Amino acid sequence: MSRWTLSPDQIPSAWFNVAPHLPTPPQPPLHPGTREPVGPDDLAPLFPMACIGQEVSAMPWIDIPGEVLDILRLWRPTPLVRATRLEQALGTPARIYFKDESVSPSGSHKTNTAVAQAFYNKQEGITRLSTETGAGQWGTALSFACSQFDLDLKVYMVRASYQQKPYRKIAMETWGAEVVPSPVDEPDHPGSLGSAISDAVRDCVGREDTHYSLGSVLNHVLLHQTVIGLEAKEQLELAGERLPDVVVASCGGGSNLGGIAFPFVPDETVRLLAVEPTSCPTLTQGRFDYDFGDVAGMTPLMPMYTLGHDFVPPSIHAGGLRYHGDSPLVSALVRDERMEAIAYPQGKVFEAAVQFARTEGKIPAPETAHAIRGAIDEALAAKETGEERVVLFNFSGHGFLDLAAYDDYTHGRLEQG
Repeated sequence: MSRWTLSPDQIPSAWFNVAPHLPTPPQPPLHPGTREPVGPDDLAPLFPMACIGQEVSAMPWIDIPGEVLDILRLWRPTPLVRATRLEQALGTPARIYFKDESVSPSGSHKTNTAVAQAFYNKQEGITRLSTETGAGQWGTALSFACSQFDLDLKVYMVRASYQQKPYRKIAMETWGAEVVPSPVDEPDHPGSLGSAISDAVRDCVGREDTHYSLGSVLNHVLLHQTVIGLEAKEQLELAGERLPDVVVASCGGGSNLGGIAFPFVPDETVRLLAVEPTSCPTLTQGRFDYDFGDVAGMTPLMPMYTLGHDFVPPSIHAGGLRYHGDSPLVSALVRDERMEAIAYPQGKVFEAAVQFARTEGKIPAPETAHAIRGAIDEALAAKETGEERVVLFNFSGHGFLDLAAYDDYTHGRLEQG
């Protein structure tokens, strides 16, 4: 295993905005009532104006505030690691690299945007946030960030994950958040990200002290994650690689995928690959259309690949990938064939996760394991042809709070779908 690190003063000072590099201009979100393009005043009850500005910005670079950089430096830049032991086990000529986002305080990439969003809300005088969380990574990350800026937080956690992953709830509460299962009014419902978003938006609307915070999908969220890909580019140069042949990441709403892939969009020789579960195949089987981001139809309609806002996926362990839609930016790239998408069943994903853990020593989150499955298959394809191939994937989070999933896999209780 080889590692490449940068010094804290080499952390990117600006986020990369992919919008000017899209093959076709992005379509605007629409107001849920009028079906007209939303304006800043429509979003002001939900988000700080700085984030609203970033949502529609066409500027190629957006400066990262110093207060945000100060906190990001607690763990950034994150390491770039070559998975040499995995390469040897696969017998592949491919060189496999991963960006290790599991070293953040909350254990995943989600902390990158959580810190930025907490800062901008604090700057605007907001004292309380509401949010949803699927598997708990986002709720955990935002809980940490709110503790840094002395903000109260209410987390609506998808009920299936609330029951499967109690230690994530404990982590959130340790950082000061209040956590409740969602949907709040249907105690027998497994929940979904769409219904949890509805709960969190209802909480926010009408309270002057509260804004809503989202961990994926929206443009400003993916913007904040581009520190991942920007660092990876520099680290690959240190490793003697000009560019990767393919960049792989799991995709639920699109934040870790956008974070590592967007800085490579202008590099036309680099393939970009989104990996999703077959039980929630938004990019691979959904339709590109305007749809609500939540079940209740309270959010703006977004142009995206969707399975329908009332779609409730099975209770797979990769709770962060159980979303009916996708980022409009990611969706546009897939629609315009600048990005590819593939779906895997849960059993194949955990098979790859265990192989990675036994070779590289790191236990991945179930979401992250989708990217590992994709990277392994890319490396095996290189083995078939005998070609050298540089594969970069995002190790978006560790699996230490997801061990019940591994217990199910090891003892034959895991559903394969």
